[in-house]
Amino acid sequence: MKNKINHICIIDDDRIYQYLAHKIISETNLVDEIDVFSNGLEAINFLKSAHSDKNKLPDIILLDLFMPVMDGWGFLKEYILIKPELVKKIPIYIVSSSIDPADIQKSKSIKNVTDFIVKPMTRESFVDIVGKFSKKVH
Repeated sequence: MKNKINHICIIDDDRIYQYLAHKIISETNLVDEIDVFSNGLEAINFLKSAHSDKNKLPDIILLDLFMPVMDGWGFLKEYILIKPELVKKIPIYIVSSSIDPADIQKSKSIKNVTDFIVKPMTRESFVDIVGKFSKKVH
């Protein structure tokens, strides 16, 4: 696959997962820039500050559900409020250790959520995300 993503955003408080996800993504050579945020509030503040710059906004968001300060559900509520101000559409993939059917169903009922991936995210699942994204863009 030769399609690349310019910018991806990982929102997760688990430092080990941040490291592993960053490593998996980097090793695919499919992404130019990776931003990592430890909670939803940091990510929302970033999106607000970059709302009018297509180059600063991520192409894809990988979102954990359970974090301190602002969890994934809180992020999604805030995202829906700021979405009209963003100059590009950003697919959101929930990447969570939760296997609770209620969490999966709730996430799939939110139209801004593209898919739900149970941790750990593998190289294959990430390449699949990039492939789906590239088909929509190109």
